[in-house]
Amino acid sequence: MIKLLLIFGPNINLMGSRDPSHYGDTPFDSLNQMILKYASDNKVDIDIFQSNYEGAIIDKIHEAKNWADGILINPGAYVHYSYAIRDAIAAVKIPTIDVHISNTYAREAFREKDVLAPVCQGIITGFGVNGIFLGIKGLFDIISKNK
Repeated sequence: MIKLLLIFGPNINLMGSRDPSHYGDTPFDSLNQMILKYASDNKVDIDIFQSNYEGAIIDKIHEAKNWADGILINPGAYVHYSYAIRDAIAAVKIPTIDVHISNTYAREAFREKDVLAPVCQGIITGFGVNGIFLGIKGLFDIISKNK
């Protein structure tokens, strides 16, 4: 079974109530239940983690080196400036996909900068919560080819 770490960054826990025009109206807990079901149905073991703290996200990435086959990360605003998260992803050498619920390129200009992109296998942006499922499928395919 493929093992994935799904990391959600700051403010993602407010989904369902935070700016539904960008993030939809699915509550965060409901999204997590949908993800767990999808993963189980597709023979993927997934650990879902959310933190509003950069250091906690970095620690989780480091821990993944010991068990995860892939990382799916929705880093929130950290994607625009966290070279520390970028360096953690590069250091663990685990296939990683950077995913965003909203289309970051159709929003404020500062959201167009993605410092994680160069160390990720791909980026998914603008597909709403479906982007998470696309990311799981993408990682599954990448990892399956290499096993």
